[in-house]
Amino acid sequence: MRTSFSAILIATLTVACGVGFSHAQSSNSIVIEKPFSRETPGGAKVGAGYMTITNKGNTADRLVSASSPAAGKVEIHEMTMQDGIMKMRELPGGLPIAAGKTAALAPGGYHLMLMELKAPLKMGDKVPVTLSFEKAGKVNVTLDVQSVGATQPSGMSKPSGDSGHMHKM
Repeated sequence: MRTSFSAILIATLTVACGVGFSHAQSSNSIVIEKPFSRETPGGAKVGAGYMTITNKGNTADRLVSASSPAAGKVEIHEMTMQDGIMKMRELPGGLPIAAGKTAALAPGGYHLMLMELKAPLKMGDKVPVTLSFEKAGKVNVTLDVQSVGATQPSGMSKPSGDSGHMHKM
């Protein structure tokens, strides 16, 4: 009896520790890591979401849409340089993610555009977002709101491995 209790206690603590330090979320083949956003100034009606999306499957997939209760709508955008001018545009067909590859949604590149924000994003907030993939289906992620100039989630000064828990749908 004592051995069973000890085994259950160790298993429970192991799971709890893994959840507390995780930044990875996934479906069967799609793994989301380092999801974050930036604090918005009061009155701002737009924000952005960043993360890395890895397709661990054998077939290509596509991020086709996203939604969040924190925003009236969420679009998938890219930023590009054209004639020395930074331009942002929606990707109407979504973001393709090749089999075995990773797509980075990062400041200055691909990102989620949270539009019609219902309230300013404040540092420390957690913003729920549902990503919809063509093949993998829906994946829930939580954006950790960081400071205005953040380039990655806090505590991520070095690249992290895939050691976190996953949210399957």
